[in-house]
Amino acid sequence: MKLVIIIILVLILLLVAVVLVRTWTYPFHAKGDGIVHAGGMAKVEVPERSLERFAGGIRIPTVGAADYREVDFAPFDRFKEYLAESYPQVYTATEQTVVNGYGLVFRWKGADPAARPLLFLSHYDVVPADESEGEDDTIGENIFSPDDETTDGWEGYYDRWEYPPFSGAVAGGKVYGRGTLDMKCMLFAVMEAADALIAEGYTPPRDIWFAFGQDEENGGLHGAVEIAKHFSELGLEFAAVYDEGGLIVAPGTGGIDKAMALVGVAEKGYLTVTIKVKGLGGHSSIPPARTPLVDAAAIITRLNECQMPLELIGPVSGFLDNVGGYMPFTARMAIANKWLMRGLLLKNFSKDASTNALVRTTTAVTMARGSDAANVIAPEADVTVNFRILPGDSVDQVLAHVREACEGYDVDIAVGNSREPSAVSPTDTPGFRIIRELVGELYPDALVTPYVTVGGTDAYKYQIVSDNIYRFLPVYVDKYEQQTIHNRNEHITIDNFGRMIAFYRGIMTRFDGER
Repeated sequence: MKLVIIIILVLILLLVAVVLVRTWTYPFHAKGDGIVHAGGMAKVEVPERSLERFAGGIRIPTVGAADYREVDFAPFDRFKEYLAESYPQVYTATEQTVVNGYGLVFRWKGADPAARPLLFLSHYDVVPADESEGEDDTIGENIFSPDDETTDGWEGYYDRWEYPPFSGAVAGGKVYGRGTLDMKCMLFAVMEAADALIAEGYTPPRDIWFAFGQDEENGGLHGAVEIAKHFSELGLEFAAVYDEGGLIVAPGTGGIDKAMALVGVAEKGYLTVTIKVKGLGGHSSIPPARTPLVDAAAIITRLNECQMPLELIGPVSGFLDNVGGYMPFTARMAIANKWLMRGLLLKNFSKDASTNALVRTTTAVTMARGSDAANVIAPEADVTVNFRILPGDSVDQVLAHVREACEGYDVDIAVGNSREPSAVSPTDTPGFRIIRELVGELYPDALVTPYVTVGGTDAYKYQIVSDNIYRFLPVYVDKYEQQTIHNRNEHITIDNFGRMIAFYRGIMTRFDGER
């Protein structure tokens, strides 16, 4: 028995030694000071004419609508005319096609027609802008006291627009308005890069295409879907596709003391279901033991407590390998020893909403409805649940999960909007390497890492014409600036806009991929 105990202790000591050695020797990214210094970012001058063109585009209120038939297309017509008036050189040097009335496609012919082309995406629809003022819509935890020297003046910042949302105001080194970050910034940065190169007499080595959709904010069914179908019918296969997605986030995001350039190599799918729970209705004075709403609450509890399983997929594992060196020792130990501590790592990730979204298909109960009167028990109760599906899971798997949660109850399950998660794009490609190279020049202290985009983009629709799709805006934001997306005071700094132009110019001129 004594020998057995000694052997067990030796094995435990060996295991501890292996874990520690692997932690100390694991090839995390080399650790720097974890800060992007303002002086370390590249300074790119933005010509006054470029700012004017961008601001002018923000002033056109191309607001989308959930029902495509209800969109006011007059501003969209005006925007199409505005682009042609603002970039005559681009329109002269490229071939243009309008897909489904408002999808704008440009082809800039390159020197080698046999080389696989590049594709830059954007969209010019924007979400509505609430111009009302009031404290009810503030982002509570991000609003600080103006008397606190550490608040940097963010008190009340989301209460009201400093400038009208479609003013395109240029003030304090920023451009304000709906669409400055989401997503006219990329459209105008791409056009500015092309316009400058065309003025210099530049001919790209391969075809370069631009595709600007008109309804990304409401699913892209009339824009990106139709444009991608058009490309497929032309037989196009793109060497790389670039769209919105990740940003360059300031140190401190997710507890990581390093600025990170989050390049989305995949995005989650989604599924919305409405569960109609049936039972006895009647007057509230003689209630049954279980009303439909009580049964609905039980189903909600099941879905919330027994969620889809935790998974560590490739892009997230790669993300951890990149950023692990900037995490606390215990986290580094778990990442370096995933073979042993995978379960612990996933469990810790599940405790925070932002990291939980990276390791599982998330469940969000968003709507519930019972009776319309306080003294009436409705014979039916509706529950609406939105799932964001992790790559590797499927719509069918989530539906099976919902059915299991509803076992024992009388229900009808109606499937709403759904989409499978995207494929995962590789990172050992020219399309990803050029991102790493250019971020290194424009933001020398930022760490470039693959990432899973948890929101939806138009990029998904272009899987039929490329395996190499990268969702990334080369814009440096802190957590407060990021909160302005789809919010009041949406803005972009002029410095960020200048670096965006330089970034897309770099891809256009330096992409060096196989044919």
